[in-house]
Amino acid sequence: MAAVCSFPVTPMTVTLAIDCMGGDHGPGVTVPAALDFLRKDTDCSVILVGREEVISPYLGKAAAQFAGRLRIRHATETVDMTDPVATALRLKKDSSMRVAIDLVKSGEAQGAVSAGNTGALMAISRFVLKTLPGIDRPAIATAMPNINGYTYMLDLGANVDCEPEHLLQFAVMGAQLVSALEHKEQPSVGLLNIGEELIKGNDVVKRAGELLRDSGLNFYGNVEGDDIFEGTVDLIVCDGFVGNVTLKASEGLAHMVFEALKHEFTRNVFTKFAALMALRVLKSFKRRFDPRRYNGAGLLGLRGVVVKSHGSADAVGFFNALERAAEAARNRLPERIAERMAHMPIINQTPHAVGS
Repeated sequence: MAAVCSFPVTPMTVTLAIDCMGGDHGPGVTVPAALDFLRKDTDCSVILVGREEVISPYLGKAAAQFAGRLRIRHATETVDMTDPVATALRLKKDSSMRVAIDLVKSGEAQGAVSAGNTGALMAISRFVLKTLPGIDRPAIATAMPNINGYTYMLDLGANVDCEPEHLLQFAVMGAQLVSALEHKEQPSVGLLNIGEELIKGNDVVKRAGELLRDSGLNFYGNVEGDDIFEGTVDLIVCDGFVGNVTLKASEGLAHMVFEALKHEFTRNVFTKFAALMALRVLKSFKRRFDPRRYNGAGLLGLRGVVVKSHGSADAVGFFNALERAAEAARNRLPERIAERMAHMPIINQTPHAVGS
């Protein structure tokens, strides 16, 4: 059995650097969410990064109310959603996104949250923070709803083409994410495939399965797409191409179901009456599968905590992204991953010639 990480779950002060200018809505969403976060998490602080003259009007009396736990770090530039990665990385060195990541590197913040350009956030985070020892590529991970709770999944788009060793690294990182956030010592890991049998899948997936079976992780085996929503395992591993398609298809299906229900229940007076009778059930159903509850994808494998919020998230969704970042920082997720990687002889014996 592989060594178990020894990081205790202990209260600690967490400071989050927030890219206030990122996303579709900017400070109109990020600042109210930050204030709600401060009200709930009284042991946390925030650094609001962006143009001070734009951020300040959204604070009102909160600036005095949270004195000592809230401050603004002025940044003159903004990474637009349409900016090429090279522009964000090389030409906008005083962007709110870049400054927020710099604050994590300097230790002034224990985590950064942004709703901005995903490609730019990944590139800047990797350039500034670097990857952990033994990690070739960072990956994007998030929680998806299942019938009993959550299924965590990675990679969701950062790495389109992967080698078996990358999938093994993703499994290690994802398992530590689940362990840190859900407090499960040995979370179960499944490898997404087109069938449960060992002979199924392409060469990369079959070789990844072999590595996972010898990894010391709690490897369940191959899982299929429906296992995501059945809650068969705690964590599902796949490459970024498959993961991103799965995520977008799931979001589209959820939207279609909600719209179909709305249409059916408003067709005539009888269906409207039926909707009224089922109102409590419908509200519970909507709340359970509300995508805002699952907002906040971790960029795993970096020497610091970085969480990506959906660009169109409202204040409720962005608040949940802040909560995820704080929990990851509080439970020292990067350190957990680094320690677990150090006890992975398969990875340590594998030449890092697979690219980075």
